[in-house]
Amino acid sequence: MTTPLRVVDVSGTPEQLGEAYGAAAADLIQANVATYLTRFARSAGLDRQTVLARGAAFRDTTRELAPRLARMLDATAGGAGLAPELIYAINARSELLYGDPSCGSPGGAEAGECTSVGVLDSRTADGHTVLAQNWDWHPEHRDTNLLLVTRDERGHVVAALTEAGMLAKAGLNSAGVGVCVNLLGCDRDGRPGGLPYHVLLRSVLEADSLSWAIRNAVRAPRSASINLLIGQPGPAGGEIIDLELAPGDAGWLHPVDGLLVHANHFETSLPVYDTIKDWGGSSLFRSARARRLLAAAGDRLRREDVLTVLRDHHSHPVSLCRHIDPRDADADRSETIWTVFMDLDARSIQLIPGPPCIGGEGTTFTVQARL
Repeated sequence: MTTPLRVVDVSGTPEQLGEAYGAAAADLIQANVATYLTRFARSAGLDRQTVLARGAAFRDTTRELAPRLARMLDATAGGAGLAPELIYAINARSELLYGDPSCGSPGGAEAGECTSVGVLDSRTADGHTVLAQNWDWHPEHRDTNLLLVTRDERGHVVAALTEAGMLAKAGLNSAGVGVCVNLLGCDRDGRPGGLPYHVLLRSVLEADSLSWAIRNAVRAPRSASINLLIGQPGPAGGEIIDLELAPGDAGWLHPVDGLLVHANHFETSLPVYDTIKDWGGSSLFRSARARRLLAAAGDRLRREDVLTVLRDHHSHPVSLCRHIDPRDADADRSETIWTVFMDLDARSIQLIPGPPCIGGEGTTFTVQARL
């Protein structure tokens, strides 16, 4: 990270949130859109007019299925001085880049590898439920990331690491609901009519309970596969669940011995063809290795124990702590650009610029219903 992470903190109705977001981050949003237009053309063969048309279709879907978030996105475009179709296109960047298995995009899910970790309060030293992840992505997108904090007219607060112009990536809210995300790929990807990937992700953070987070995620039609690791604390103990969501189907995993870990391949028995089989890569060992390292770290895990696992370099440079591999084509290069650690009981999110082996402590933000 060559520049400090920008924090965009906005309040009001969806329209007010979006307009203020767009205005406060206009330079980053415009830069992010420009970078993705280049990447859409280079990696997926999509010219600007095709991107606009795809964005318009996703705009229609969002207006129908998530009207409140559509109002926020439309206002974000206005505040940033961009066509709304471009804002919807980048919120659907996973669909545009990887959503059609017939396009043969190099690298498949491996190009966006991430590792997510959940630890129940029964396994943490302080009795808190935690989520964490390494977000691995092309380094050209590093300087257009930000922390988006929204405080809506209902008193609901969301804090999410995201790419400028998008609504969310890893994050948590004032109800203690937190989410981490992993890219998946299957033979059903590319179906029309789905809610954009990052809008679906944001819908989880709009929920005030784990039950509604699951409902929002599972009920939404999808054009691309996505994995969501979701948690929420509670007075009688927290809960974590992993959702593997493919177009037209869903699978789920529960913690084993208080631990739940996921990478970029399907681990449930969904009747889909996992496109990781076409590409191979580190996902096939990362989740298993992270589980084993966490289990060996002790009965009561500290924050540092979790972060140590996310710094693991086995099979470097394509490891849990991902570094650029010069053997990859430039368009397919990836590294850990952020490590996220969320204490759901404390409503805190720690953001460490990656790779985490060199990122230091980063910065910690606390979410409160009223600040």
